[in-house]
Amino acid sequence: MLVDLFIEQALDLVAHGCVGITTNCGFLSIVQDQVAGAVPVPVATSSLMQVPMVQAMLPPGKRAGILTIWKPTLTVRHLAAANVALDTPVWGTGAGREFTRAILGDEPQIDFSACRANMIDAARAFHAARPGLGAIVLECTNMVPYAADVRRVTGLPVFSIFNFVQWFQQSLMPPRFPHALDEPRL
Repeated sequence: MLVDLFIEQALDLVAHGCVGITTNCGFLSIVQDQVAGAVPVPVATSSLMQVPMVQAMLPPGKRAGILTIWKPTLTVRHLAAANVALDTPVWGTGAGREFTRAILGDEPQIDFSACRANMIDAARAFHAARPGLGAIVLECTNMVPYAADVRRVTGLPVFSIFNFVQWFQQSLMPPRFPHALDEPRL
């Protein structure tokens, strides 16, 4: 099984000193419990794990939504595994468009301008279709380079695997601040 390979590699990383494990696909939420249960360090498999926290930060009446690479394959199982409410708004980037085609087709080269346009169009359509949207969580790791574009065209906070892993890593290895910062008036 695929999860066994993840566990095997995670254990190897831990044996080499790794203090936390992350993966890079939002759809891997379905292996979170199995991998986390098999290794002695914290595990974060999916950007979708942020959705409940993002939802808790929003004002009443606003919803966290998920922008995914392929809506038909983001199932109830993926959402439930990340503790995401099953009625969470979900939008896909669209079949046949450059981003979806290139990433899912595992193309050796992509047209970044066309991908950016694809992401912008999807974000605008999502925002227009869901006026109660209060934030967007990007499901796919490959969406990270376009997070600022999504923010610009929607005006909404955008969460991705990039900022999730930064937060995760800083909890494992907190930065040290100079002692002088303890009392900034001195």
